[in-house]
Amino acid sequence: MGTVRRIVLWLAALAAVAPVAAQGDDPAKQLQKLIQAFRRIEGLYVDDVETGPLVERAIERMLEELDPHSAYIGAEEMRAVRESFAGSFSGIGIEFSVQRDTIAVVNTVSGGPAERAGVRAGDRIVRIDTLQAVGMTRADVPRHLRGKKGTEVAIDVVRRGVPEPLHFRLVRDRIPLTSVDAAYKVTDGVGYIRVDRFGRTTVEEFRKAFERLGRPETLILDLRGNGGGLLDAAIGMAGFFLPRGARIVSTEGRAVPDASFEAPTDGEGLRVRLAVLVDEASASASEIVAGAVQDWDRGVIVGRRTFGKGLVQREMGLGDGSALRITVARYHTPSGRVIQRPYEEGDRRAYYLDHLHRDDATADSLDAVAPAYRTLRTGRTVYGGGGIRPDVTVPSDTTGYTDYHAALIRCGAFAEFVAEYLDRERSRLEALYPAFEAFEEGFSVSDATLGELYACGTARDAAFDALQAERAKPLLRLQFKALVAQRLYGTGAFYWVMNAGRDGAFRRAVELLAEWDRLGAPLLCPATDAAGGSPCR
Repeated sequence: MGTVRRIVLWLAALAAVAPVAAQGDDPAKQLQKLIQAFRRIEGLYVDDVETGPLVERAIERMLEELDPHSAYIGAEEMRAVRESFAGSFSGIGIEFSVQRDTIAVVNTVSGGPAERAGVRAGDRIVRIDTLQAVGMTRADVPRHLRGKKGTEVAIDVVRRGVPEPLHFRLVRDRIPLTSVDAAYKVTDGVGYIRVDRFGRTTVEEFRKAFERLGRPETLILDLRGNGGGLLDAAIGMAGFFLPRGARIVSTEGRAVPDASFEAPTDGEGLRVRLAVLVDEASASASEIVAGAVQDWDRGVIVGRRTFGKGLVQREMGLGDGSALRITVARYHTPSGRVIQRPYEEGDRRAYYLDHLHRDDATADSLDAVAPAYRTLRTGRTVYGGGGIRPDVTVPSDTTGYTDYHAALIRCGAFAEFVAEYLDRERSRLEALYPAFEAFEEGFSVSDATLGELYACGTARDAAFDALQAERAKPLLRLQFKALVAQRLYGTGAFYWVMNAGRDGAFRRAVELLAEWDRLGAPLLCPATDAAGGSPCR
């Protein structure tokens, strides 16, 4: 795009967001002015004008001047968003990564078209239909592999030990998008369920996981890294632990009626001893669940202060498949706390950087001036000011996170070497460790294997640093073992390894639940006597 063209686009966008004070306060006049400017550009500009990008950029700039979460979503992005919330899409059923411009199959979805046809983890896809696949970006791949259920797609793969490419004709089918990443028993008395987002199937997935664990009386609900999703799913999740009629969340806005959402029935997990894990990446629907659990004294919140995204967006289609997502209200927890943390209108960069660079000391200083609220069962003090402050704060563990470790991750060497290692070792590992429990107990990462990882990093321009490599070695061993476990036994195995290996918040939650009367219950009811017991008042 030429310089003159860029200037025209910029001027059009700028006109769209010129301060109202400079042009008057009449919305009809502002709209008329915008239309006039658009028509002049489209009708008189010296070259042909592509009006699509002009309009989209103007809309984007208008929304950027509002709050950090109002947004314009293009038509293609909207299709991906709907798929992620719907809980399924049509495709061939593979997990993949792009390594050195090549599509590598990481895993196949059980029962999916790829697995049924004989595609294996470790295969390299070199052609999709008539298109050369080498050189495709990660964003390109779904566009070619996904499609309508029942349609065909052909792929050619290169497989280790096979001299010629293998050709597969696959019929696309519905592929589930799960939101429960892991569910397992930590001990006989403690269950663990990790939820990574809130979609249409999340509550049902959670219930099934809870049943598979034998309906444990004690549970760790891990919402770390969960950026949110659908409000209905958050209400359903919180309601699982609350009595009939308990308020879960309320909303208030300027142009929409205030609303309150309550648990419709007594929750199935009403008597479960509960710890909820959160961190700075837990947002929106995750904060609704954590806030409701905390305000009703139903469980202990463990980890780090959550993101603080408490703005209600209404999504409105624009006819071509794109949509506007406009903030219309704010969320409040049952005690009245505003979940949204403060922001300066139009300054999105500062908003996200402030969150990214917020450390534990900063969080403590914010808590010192935060408004105080009372929980609804025991009357203990909780704090507002944005986000959900944990009952037990566990600082992030930065041990082993050196610049050299980061370089191995960024250049792709870590992921590439795990794939290469499994290419040659998968059969031996599967024979040696037929079940995850045997792998967890018996597998270890040798110095020789780490040496190969370092060599892979050097080949990808991650300069070896002996001192930093030594400091990072325990973390590298743990992450390598977790990734191998994920490839062999599924996503749940990854979290099992990582949780057991170095997760301070997880270990703290286990400790609180294991000694509930002495450690857990007093957090929910500071007036509990020396004998312990249930939350008071």
